[in-house]
Amino acid sequence: MNDDSKPGWLTRLGTLLLREPEDRDQLVELLRTASERNLLDEEALAMIEGVLEVSELDAGGVMLPRAQIEFIDIEHEPAQIIAQVVGAGHSRFPVIDGGKDEVIGILHAKDLLRFYAEGENNLRGMLRPAVFVPEAKPLNVLLRDFRRSRNHMAVVVDEYGGVAGLVTIEDVIEQIVGDIEDEYDFEDAEGGIVVSDAERGIYRVTAATPIEDLNARLDSSFATEDYDTVGGLVVNAFGRVPRRNDQIEIGRCDFLVLRADRRRLHLVQVTRHRTP
Repeated sequence: MNDDSKPGWLTRLGTLLLREPEDRDQLVELLRTASERNLLDEEALAMIEGVLEVSELDAGGVMLPRAQIEFIDIEHEPAQIIAQVVGAGHSRFPVIDGGKDEVIGILHAKDLLRFYAEGENNLRGMLRPAVFVPEAKPLNVLLRDFRRSRNHMAVVVDEYGGVAGLVTIEDVIEQIVGDIEDEYDFEDAEGGIVVSDAERGIYRVTAATPIEDLNARLDSSFATEDYDTVGGLVVNAFGRVPRRNDQIEIGRCDFLVLRADRRRLHLVQVTRHRTP
């Protein structure tokens, strides 16, 4: 039989949806049924669910908290700022003048090339305007604003106007399509472990890192009988797939979730407790 005689997946899905769902929960149930019948693949289902969920989330729910933001102080010397940018590995930084609530603009890492290429020395003149949004800003509206303005980053402020966090267009898109890996995130990693702050015992660790490697690097003694990877260890401790910024203490270490989607954990920050 010719394949053209078979109804396409859109036609079959449309037939399934003739049941006319009365609310979002029923729609999701129908879509999951379609996936179980191989009318819709799992990735497509996850993206559709992500789109539906975005309208119910706000900037405060996905932002990078204030305590984890890499601020640049306008009063620092150019050499110090360049070293900070290179060490952090990000492309955009909020710049402050006088305190963390005094954000005066956004610095793009590529603009620092002008210090060398053009002999530029006016850092303030390089700053791009900062966009400020409230914590309650719906993500679907924020995504629309990002697209219209071509901004990729917004400073999230609380009800008093203080800086609460930072949200990027990547943060919003990840709610739809899942985690987006940065090609440079682990270019220097050894076994999925990157030193963030050796003095304070802080590491970034991929979920796929074997627990044995973590034990060797941190001189820890996490059990390997039930789980092979750091992801398995952390998910078991939470009793669920954790969300970004969830935190838990396991043994003598604090685990902070840096990246996760609805299906799995991707990246954690591990802070080893100091020995008394």
